[in-house]
Amino acid sequence: MKISDDIHNYYEKLVVQHFVKARFDDKYEVDFIADLTCVVLNQLPTRYIRHEVDMAFYLPPSERFEMESKVKKAIADALEFMHVN
Repeated sequence: MKISDDIHNYYEKLVVQHFVKARFDDKYEVDFIADLTCVVLNQLPTRYIRHEVDMAFYLPPSERFEMESKVKKAIADALEFMHVN
């Protein structure tokens, strides 16, 4: 088993989903997005999972909403920190 292949932080997926939805690829350079991702993820707790299906079945909607809210706030704070609007 390789940890990098089998286990990941679920917040990474949520951050990427937000970036895609907000079309960050159209707005920012790749290097900027990489730096932004680091700043965002460093503000968030970790939630390690092995299989995406685990989150689909065992994550209550209220907790999912809370996680998404944390991601949105972390992204807004990171953009402000990096002086981008």
